[in-house]
Amino acid sequence: MLFKKTVLKNGLTVITVPMKDNPSVTCLVTVKTGSKYETKDINGLSHFLEHMCFKGTTNRPRPIDIALELDNIGAQNNAFTGQEYTGYYAKAHLKHTDIILDVVSDMYNNPIFDSKEIEKERGVIIEEINMYEDMPHVKVYYVFLELLYGDQPAGWDILGPKENIARITQKDFLKYRAKHYVASATTVIVSGNIDESKIINQIKKLFHNISTDGKTDKIKVVENQIKPSIKLRHKETDQTHLIIGVRTFGAKDKRHIILKVLNSLLGGGMSSRMFRKLREQMGSCYYVNTDSDKFTDHGYLYISAGINIKRIEEVVTAILSELNKIKNEDISTEELQKAKDYLAGHIYLGLESSDSLGLYYAFQDILGEDIKNPDGLIKNIQEVTAKEIQDLAKEIFIDKGLNMAIVGNIKDLQSLGKIFHF
Repeated sequence: MLFKKTVLKNGLTVITVPMKDNPSVTCLVTVKTGSKYETKDINGLSHFLEHMCFKGTTNRPRPIDIALELDNIGAQNNAFTGQEYTGYYAKAHLKHTDIILDVVSDMYNNPIFDSKEIEKERGVIIEEINMYEDMPHVKVYYVFLELLYGDQPAGWDILGPKENIARITQKDFLKYRAKHYVASATTVIVSGNIDESKIINQIKKLFHNISTDGKTDKIKVVENQIKPSIKLRHKETDQTHLIIGVRTFGAKDKRHIILKVLNSLLGGGMSSRMFRKLREQMGSCYYVNTDSDKFTDHGYLYISAGINIKRIEEVVTAILSELNKIKNEDISTEELQKAKDYLAGHIYLGLESSDSLGLYYAFQDILGEDIKNPDGLIKNIQEVTAKEIQDLAKEIFIDKGLNMAIVGNIKDLQSLGKIFHF
């Protein structure tokens, strides 16, 4: 799974990932912009703009023109917006590589932001916001971010508030796009059964008019927590959803490899510590997940679960107990190797398709990491020691970085506050 990274004269980055004998090709365009690049009055604009790139271009003026061209070749296509990135992609049989390259580049380069389509899409996004409000297991994640970061871009909802969506105009799209959709912040990733030199020449032609203006940067995240913190969003639900998490570090920190293995020990599969404790031994939940996330200047590790409200103190105590064990008890050689092998296996399984492999390289590029191919990443994982994991656990599993978000039918946090500490 070798890759080639090329920076064109205009500043545009191209990453090509050849996959011999793979029948598909994915074209992905990413931009280093997202909700962290917004001000409060336009929070939600990055995501709204992403939607509007499907609503017509100068070459394909109607939404149906884009949709039909991709549907007619059986392509898969979508887009996504995060705090620090926006992406657009299409995937199709290798014989349709020229078409998906042309369509995706057109969506990036030539959106028209038609006023009538803007009005229609407002309703779509407001219903997307409503949908997530009715999904407490998703909503709790946004409550968690709000708890960690408060009233700064890292703590805002990527979708934005409804009142912002209601007033965003064509002028807002044009102004924001001019600031952020520039060559130096854009990467084109093409993965699959490709001719690399041909692809690079095509991209040079398709993006020859891309803006070379300077990029507007984001505000650095501020973290100033001094004690355990809990945030509740009361909702009349049958099940209570919670996230317990700790602060970690940014994407360039070399300890991220150690964090990956720690995360695998806690939540990697049905034999992991959290699954065995909360589901198999206690029978307290259907789902329990452990994950970590990283950004350019901050990060976190978290455990999420859906539980009966009557057992919340019991579950919280059990989760904290498992985190303390990582800090204070030896990790066996067998358990450590199992966690590494589980992680390695999932990395390889997750990179079988051209789109997943393209995203793998894209996110490393967006976060400014030293890009590693999967073999290099797994080699680093296998080198992690039990002492490194325990040292990291002692550093991050501390009261001043401990947080819990809850969505459910609960009103009194007093008893939880008494037990919520290491």
